[in-house]
Amino acid sequence: MKKANVVVVGSSNTDMIIQMKSIPRPGETLLGGKFSIAPGGKGANQAVAAARSAGPGGKVTFVAKVGQDLFGDQTIAGLKKDKISTDYVFRDKKNASGVALIYVAEDGENSIGVASGANGALSPADVKKASKVIAESDILVMQLETPLPTVLEAARIADKAGVPVILNPAPTQPLPEELLRRVTILTPNETEAESLTGITVTNQKSAQAAADILHQKGVAVVIITLGAKGVYLSAPECKKMIKSFKVKAVDSTAAGDVFNGALASALSQELDMLSAIRFAVAAAAISVTRLGAQPSVPTRKEIEKMLKS
Repeated sequence: MKKANVVVVGSSNTDMIIQMKSIPRPGETLLGGKFSIAPGGKGANQAVAAARSAGPGGKVTFVAKVGQDLFGDQTIAGLKKDKISTDYVFRDKKNASGVALIYVAEDGENSIGVASGANGALSPADVKKASKVIAESDILVMQLETPLPTVLEAARIADKAGVPVILNPAPTQPLPEELLRRVTILTPNETEAESLTGITVTNQKSAQAAADILHQKGVAVVIITLGAKGVYLSAPECKKMIKSFKVKAVDSTAAGDVFNGALASALSQELDMLSAIRFAVAAAAISVTRLGAQPSVPTRKEIEKMLKS
């Protein structure tokens, strides 16, 4: 099997989580919570998923920006532990590293505040510094937690070099047609697909109707993730529903990120589209059985075991 060579451009956050009986109301102080810290951010999650699912010899490079602070140090150390190249993880002297403050109540309800910090300062000029590594990659993966002009610049570099681009349009926002024309594979969930097309996605028929609108805007392949129902693929050669695996879900945080990272890894190893999607669906299914974002990301061995089951 070919060695993976994936580049991820995107965000990195440190998640600070307090589990409590209920979420504090404005002006209220509640005692007795349980505190934990976990690495997160959609870009970093996708890079970790690509790296862990790549197998021996796979190369993943992360292009991002973190603060000149403790969280930035911890982020880089964590990425290196997963053998991800941090040559293009830039340090920002003005802005702090991205942080998410998360309250989680006993009933599963949560309340999240995000300070994007250095993520919001990742610029087109930063991405240009990584243009050689992007142009020489097998596939580029991005999301929308960094500025849109930066995402567009990375897509231009990849498109010019003939490198396929996966864009996970989350968090959802209106996208310029120039960007969509340069995207090879768009991976919205139902909510994001509706936001981009105006079509409420509930089944295969509505998923195809939404995909058709995105094809008209220039996207070659649309993959709509439908949670426990599975994934709908609309590509020139194949329109198909791919079922999910039956698992006991504990925490769906980062399931979409795991799907995208594993999909990129599989495609860069020259798996055909359907096999790559099944591989990614298996990875996401494993991730929802575990707590946390990056702690939930499975290894290649675990994904292959799930596929055999």
